Amino acid sequence: MRQRAPAQHRKALEIHTEIVGRLRAAGCVFAEDEAQLLIDNAHGPEDLAAMVDRRVAGLPLEHVLGWAEFCGLRIVVHPGVFVPRRRTEFLVAQAMALMDGTHVVVDLCCGSGAVGAALTAAAPELHAVELHAVDIDPAAVECARHNVANVHLGDLYTPLPAELRGRVDILVANAPYVPTDAIALMPPEARDHEPLVALDGGADGLAVQRRVTAQARDWLAPGGHLLIETSDRQAAHTAAAFVEHGLAPRIARSDEAGATVVIGRTP
Repeated sequence: MRQRAPAQHRKALEIHTEIVGRLRAAGCVFAEDEAQLLIDNAHGPEDLAAMVDRRVAGLPLEHVLGWAEFCGLRIVVHPGVFVPRRRTEFLVAQAMALMDGTHVVVDLCCGSGAVGAALTAAAPELHAVELHAVDIDPAAVECARHNVANVHLGDLYTPLPAELRGRVDILVANAPYVPTDAIALMPPEARDHEPLVALDGGADGLAVQRRVTAQARDWLAPGGHLLIETSDRQAAHTAAAFVEHGLAPRIARSDEAGATVVIGRTP
């Protein structure tokens, strides 16, 4: 046994080093960390080899693993579903800062349901949440149902239960905000492996945001809040849409997270 343990350790190092080399050659910036994640999550050598092959071929790491870390949670992420970004944790933090007591929360353009899952996870300590999540992509809805309850398939507000109208305290939306012409400039992991409907925000990137904002007051409770993730460059235009539809906006930014959120309150 004393002789076998060092040999096993050397073998493990050799495997790790080989995987790191392949990942680096494929352009993975965090090759060492990714290699360890693949090793830790593989179910045997054959599974590990297949996972490495998929990652080297350009599949997002989260799609290879089947999950993404978000707000300290493991969010199930299926292939072909939008991968939650770490900057969106800032959107969650802004929403949580507005919550006390019982809240009705709606997560539009929910993707994997990561935002709603993070808000719900805080419920035992901070608040009670009645969460409803919506996405237009059937694959996203199927995935989100592994992470949260009350997931609805449809276009924005259309599939929400009618009894929620005028009762929503917190409305969050990580709607697509990449301008159509900029899609081609995105990293291949996103443009080749995530659905276009989760990325394309129209000519100026604000088309879906405007639709979210236009109907928000119909669903928000008095004093309710709409929070939309956007880019720093687009934030002023997003805020102008809030004003147009009767919401008093403010812009929250995090340089550390590279994140911008526009927050609007109903009268």
